[in-house]
Amino acid sequence: MLLAANLCFQPRQNYGLSYNNFADPLDTYLKLTGQKDSAGNLLTSNPETGGRYHSAWLSMMYPRLFLARQLLADDGVIFVSIDDHEVHNLRLLMNEIFGEENFIGQITVLTNPKGRVLSEHLAQTHDYVLAYAKASIFLELSVSKTEEQITVDYPEIDEGGRFRLLELRNTHRQFGRFNRKNLFFPLYIDPNTGLVFLSNLKGFIKVEPIWDDGFEGCWTWDTKKVQKDNYLLIGKIINGKWKVFRKSYAITPEGEVARKKSKTIWDDKSFQTEKGQSQFDELIPGKIFQSPKPVNLIKSMLQLSTNADDIILDFFAGSCTTAQAVLELNREDGGDRRFIMVQLPEPTGRAIHESPQFLTIAEIGKERIRRVVARMKKEREMQLPLDKPEDLGFKVFKLAPSNYKQWDVAVIHELQPHEYARQAEMFADPLVEGWKPENVLYEVALKEGYDLNIMVEPTAVKEVQRITNPDKGQSFYLTLARKIVLKDLRPLDLKKDDLFICRDSALDDETAANLALQCRLKTI
Repeated sequence: MLLAANLCFQPRQNYGLSYNNFADPLDTYLKLTGQKDSAGNLLTSNPETGGRYHSAWLSMMYPRLFLARQLLADDGVIFVSIDDHEVHNLRLLMNEIFGEENFIGQITVLTNPKGRVLSEHLAQTHDYVLAYAKASIFLELSVSKTEEQITVDYPEIDEGGRFRLLELRNTHRQFGRFNRKNLFFPLYIDPNTGLVFLSNLKGFIKVEPIWDDGFEGCWTWDTKKVQKDNYLLIGKIINGKWKVFRKSYAITPEGEVARKKSKTIWDDKSFQTEKGQSQFDELIPGKIFQSPKPVNLIKSMLQLSTNADDIILDFFAGSCTTAQAVLELNREDGGDRRFIMVQLPEPTGRAIHESPQFLTIAEIGKERIRRVVARMKKEREMQLPLDKPEDLGFKVFKLAPSNYKQWDVAVIHELQPHEYARQAEMFADPLVEGWKPENVLYEVALKEGYDLNIMVEPTAVKEVQRITNPDKGQSFYLTLARKIVLKDLRPLDLKKDDLFICRDSALDDETAANLALQCRLKTI
């Protein structure tokens, strides 16, 4: 149902004593297997060197990562944040699921330069981020250079803009005349202008890609490329010898800005845990969530790996730092990225009188998004309207029992005829007691193959709504009214291909027959 373009996946610390708490895999495993009592006392030995120490954590991770790969787009990339305890196991697991050839890199993030005083042997200062691609077609992780970086890296200026000079000779000895014969040829430099040509004219300087020790190297361009783009070449005297350089512009004629490949050590101050905590506390004071990821850390991952219209999925959402990063990045670059945050309603361990609003981590995440959106709206106040309206809306869904009554097949077989008839009467209306229209609406849409990004619009007929899937361009009509009168539906002007869904109990035989002739009728 979801085609996630990129996944930003961060296993986080969990709260409470739920068996979904895999922050401490040994503790959870021992409780699950009855080797540790409720007081935390060991009932048997399980050394850290034993295989079962890691088994519960790996058993939890495998199906989630396997599903993540299924959701990932062909050109997508997944980031997984992890500490020292399981990074080696996680990498082996991801090699198996994603393929070792799709390993992009293991990034070291400086999260606490002071060192964690609670670390057992050494004061830990860093965490890791593993990056894998869905397929080997993924090329590199890079970002456009900033104006400041361009000024430093591209010091020369001409009518084409800022540029830097790169030697045309291939500086790698594994390439040379011996294996790149088509790249070994002479070039000729006009000593008065420094212009470079393929043909020799009187007074020109002949230059070949030969090293000082006589090694016959090669150029990085062939003769066709030189002939086409010789205006980008220039000759200069370096240490008394003529060399050929090519101009590399910061902004190409096609408008592409020079990019900078990301390094494997990230030590920016904005990536530190302390910064992530202060960003969260600005939104929700009281230190109700410990050590959230910094917004800039997630934003950097998005800049490296996403396009402006991608979907970002974080299925260990925690306090929903990823959602904030997506919203802020969209405002910065005009993107239209969307996010999907998944978080179990894990107890925070806070008493109801302390924080009735934040009893679960899921509630914390939802409130964070609301406050980020409110702040962003306030920042736009008194400003001119944007050319394209900014989408700051989001929907919240939770797993819940079906709104449809469920037949108990085992019980039905044991019923007497009169008891069966009474059960059948109870199922005349298949909706459960206390159902809510919005919940039924979304369940019907899902059963019809629509996604959760549907648009719900009122129609000219009271209690009839039009449900549209904007991505597929499909729609249907839905009413949950207790009684349907055929003449009341005339403003809809239903056609043969229109799908109309209603409660079966709302139709009499005549109305049902006429509707079935007029449109595609389905009943609940």
